[in-house]
Amino acid sequence: MANFLDTSVLRLSHATLRFGKRTLWSGLNAHVLPGEFVAVLGPNGTGKTTLLKIILGAARLTSGNISVFGMAPGQNNSRIGYVPQQKNFDKFLPIRGRDLVELGINGNRFGWHNHKAAVGQVRIAVSLVKADAYADNPIGLMSGGEQQRLRIAQAIVGNPSLLLCDEPLLSLDLPSQTLITHILDDYRKRTQASIVFVTHEINPILPYVDKVLYIANGKWIIDTPEKVLQSEVLTRLYGSPVEVLRHNGRLLVIGADEAAGNTQGMHHEEHA
Repeated sequence: MANFLDTSVLRLSHATLRFGKRTLWSGLNAHVLPGEFVAVLGPNGTGKTTLLKIILGAARLTSGNISVFGMAPGQNNSRIGYVPQQKNFDKFLPIRGRDLVELGINGNRFGWHNHKAAVGQVRIAVSLVKADAYADNPIGLMSGGEQQRLRIAQAIVGNPSLLLCDEPLLSLDLPSQTLITHILDDYRKRTQASIVFVTHEINPILPYVDKVLYIANGKWIIDTPEKVLQSEVLTRLYGSPVEVLRHNGRLLVIGADEAAGNTQGMHHEEHA
């Protein structure tokens, strides 16, 4: 566990995750400081989504230690905003978009809450993600991209100190990806909140990322993007040739899917 001098928002020490006989990662040592933007990369099935669930206290490490705000996972979830992997809502779900956002304030509470104050917070969050035009529509009748913007609003409406984002840019076109990424980074800069961002696509967030945690082949590496996203580094991680190309500020990783045995493409939900 973190000691009283530890300023980390999140710390993992000698952390191991196994499913049956399969080790997804072991001996993971990582920490996230206030205001840091950490990208979590790697092929499907490497435990990226499960890592977020462990931080929330909804899953457990096989071995090792984790602290969140200096305490055990699950004890400070009111300080965490969470954007889960996207699943479309039932088209008959009888709640509006702004009702979904309000759940980010009071969805984990029972009894009375200050609805009038919440309305103001919701209005600000909805405006930040540019969803004012459709926030009063039924959530189930919105496009996937519109729904995702409102999930982002739900995550930030409670002013969290840690944002956990699981593939939040899926179903968004490039302008919307740029907008959402800017919104998250602007929130981080204004509040010194930390962001842990699971993604298959690094380019939209690359200008904002402080550290990359890359998990593959049962191994991991965490460092700055410049040190992690190198051909030699990823080749060692995967255990087979991987090439990282750079062009006009964008990265292309060639061979990673083949090295991981992933034939399903880059944007499929992982199940570990």
